[in-house]
Amino acid sequence: MSLCHIVRLDGYIQSSYLAVYPDKLMLLDGCCRPDVALVLGYIKNTLKRPISDLKVVVVTHMHPDHAGGAHKLRTATGCLIVSAAKETQWYSGVGGRVMHLVDIGLAHYVAKRQGRALTRLWYSAHLQPDLTVGDGDTIPQFDDWQVLETPGHTDRDLSLFHLPSRQVYTADLIIKLRHKFVAPFPIYDPKVYIQSLQKVKDLKPSNVMMAHGCELDIDAATFDKLIAQAPKHRRTIKDTIKHKLLWRQNDGFSLRKRKR
Repeated sequence: MSLCHIVRLDGYIQSSYLAVYPDKLMLLDGCCRPDVALVLGYIKNTLKRPISDLKVVVVTHMHPDHAGGAHKLRTATGCLIVSAAKETQWYSGVGGRVMHLVDIGLAHYVAKRQGRALTRLWYSAHLQPDLTVGDGDTIPQFDDWQVLETPGHTDRDLSLFHLPSRQVYTADLIIKLRHKFVAPFPIYDPKVYIQSLQKVKDLKPSNVMMAHGCELDIDAATFDKLIAQAPKHRRTIKDTIKHKLLWRQNDGFSLRKRKR
């Protein structure tokens, strides 16, 4: 059956989008842990439908506001989790576990800045998808949605392109805060990030749905500006700390004790 409409749900720290069909539903991203109740409540109370109508939850990447609710939604509804085809976990090894904790901390910081009440954001660092997809694939049970690999923010970012309407969900690829476009943090690979922006621009989408910034009709000139202003260097916690330490060393700062 054809797509009825796409609903934007204002989540804990991000927007989530629900593709509503007469006989099924798809959540375009895995949202935050506290958003699980929001999604299920919307299905039951607003749509007046059984939660088992949620057939697919896509996880575009592993950050807390995009993967945090996926496992719990599957447990509640029996839906399939669909994610990028990667052999390794994003949060792998000791360093990955530390970064998982850092990212949860950053999500708490964003929530505080937005005036949100403190709540539990913990979720598994390792995703267990039912199905994986790659560039050009369609979403199982939703073949009017095409998968776009748009990495740069992380190594496994996905965007979702609705073929009939030419609307695209770009997750964290494009962010607009307070009427201003900003690059996401982190930027895992700036060169690839710019290529991903160009890829979405080339689609000539009718509408761009963002996790942070709602929906916009972004024209070619604005895409060109985003590409021109995109970061040219990596932006990660590790790189930021390294940059600060080098700056302090160049400024004459030393962690060593001075000789008396």
